[in-house]
Amino acid sequence: MVKKLNYKNHKIWQKAKRLIPGGNMLISKRPELMLPIFWPTYYSKAKDCFVWDLDNKKYIDFSLMGVGTNILGYSNKQINNKIIETVKKGNMSSLNCPEEIELSKMLLSLNKWADMVKFARSGGEANAISIRIARAASKKDHIAVCGYHGWHDWYLAANLNKKNKLDKYLLKGLKTKGVPKNLENSIHTFLYNDLDGLKKLINKNPKIGIIKMEVIRNFPPKDDFLKKVRQLCNKKNIILIFDECTSGFRETFGGIHKKYGVNPDIAIYGKALGNGFAITAIVGKAKIMKNAKETFISSTFWSERIGFVAAIETLKFMKKKRTWLKISKVGDQIKRAWAQIFKKYGYDVSISGIRSIPSFSFNEKNKERSTFFTQEMLKKGYLAGNLIFVSIAHKKDMVEKYLKEFDQTIFKMHEIEKKISLKKKILGPLKFDVFRRLN
Repeated sequence: MVKKLNYKNHKIWQKAKRLIPGGNMLISKRPELMLPIFWPTYYSKAKDCFVWDLDNKKYIDFSLMGVGTNILGYSNKQINNKIIETVKKGNMSSLNCPEEIELSKMLLSLNKWADMVKFARSGGEANAISIRIARAASKKDHIAVCGYHGWHDWYLAANLNKKNKLDKYLLKGLKTKGVPKNLENSIHTFLYNDLDGLKKLINKNPKIGIIKMEVIRNFPPKDDFLKKVRQLCNKKNIILIFDECTSGFRETFGGIHKKYGVNPDIAIYGKALGNGFAITAIVGKAKIMKNAKETFISSTFWSERIGFVAAIETLKFMKKKRTWLKISKVGDQIKRAWAQIFKKYGYDVSISGIRSIPSFSFNEKNKERSTFFTQEMLKKGYLAGNLIFVSIAHKKDMVEKYLKEFDQTIFKMHEIEKKISLKKKILGPLKFDVFRRLN
């Protein structure tokens, strides 16, 4: 148990912001999004679902778990042993590694509708590659999007049009400096489960040749939405891309589109594919993927060996342990417990997310209450916010203890709010808004 909060990491973070634009490489890991001033921010080591900070204080991670990358827990022994063996043999050379072929075969066996695979190292890269290939195949530049798909110019171009923004999916007012102005009106947003809206968008913009969307983020499809999107794409000769960077391997052994029986033309896998090691995949139909040869797509570190080895071992581990079933069951348990606890103390809360990524949001005073919650849970030794990427390292006893501490923290919040403003008990500034991703 940590009990006391300190400023040490905040001072390091302030220095980092003078050296690195934004302070770090990933917005989701910025401490202002969790607990300004007091969030540990930096780690020295991580194992299973435990994280140690620079003072060697130990925390239990009931939060981002590597931002969804570590379904098998941090520093998984089986994966690490294979990686160490690979490093000793050499992770890079002038020749290609055969693991590219092995991983391709494994992914295609999970996606019988697909024929070919391209690889990258990050989700943003994979999304950009899929767009390049799909544009080459469709011979159309305009894209309809729903969900979050990275930081590249093609996607942020949606914010160049004042009426056609990403505010419904991300932080409001994302800046577009550096994004070419001539991309304006090339990216068109639509809302999840709004088939009529999508049809109107397609009919109004005949230049749209691609629909790119997350299969699911917070809420399930209604009225066969995904199937009807597929039918619309078939009718209009539009390429359908499913971004499964987050949802992949969390409810099925592969993409969550398998759960709904709807196949895309291209699927993108990331995050959990390598259990923390950098590897992403673009899986698609041959008639579309072959167009990659008609445009230039290449990068030195896409040929680096470790990512392929990590993905192969991760897939083997997942298949043997049926990990998607385990993490979904734990996520269901957490959602049920949250609902009961919030109801007990009279809080109006929205609970959402796919089964193994449960999240909650207070419908009133969310910033204030969620900041207090994170602060008090941190004192108890938990990295905790309003979202959890469940892993198989979250064992039964850990989950039960977390829920007990959760209950006590919400009770404390309730008792304080009966007497005074909760802000008086928050030690620092309120947390910033995080990505909404409301699909």
